[in-house]
Amino acid sequence: MTTAACPDLEQAPADVAATPPDDGCADCLAAGHHDWVHLRLCLTCGHIGCCDSSPGRHASGHYEATGHPVIRSYQPGENWRWCFVHESMG
Repeated sequence: MTTAACPDLEQAPADVAATPPDDGCADCLAAGHHDWVHLRLCLTCGHIGCCDSSPGRHASGHYEATGHPVIRSYQPGENWRWCFVHESMG
């Protein structure tokens, strides 16, 4: 993990509107599951996915399917962002 300048982090917006539903991992909810650990917000399209500590790992899966590079924590009180492409935190 690096904290060096990342063009994707620099270009990503600080926030986007969450794509409904915003009360949990969209993919887990669609499958009838509520077993996520933490939530992540895609800063390209607003998709809410679960973290890699969750069984579904849907935030990473969303990146793999779409190529959307930057997520931010969707947990209250957290404001960090992560670039999948450059494995950078900002």
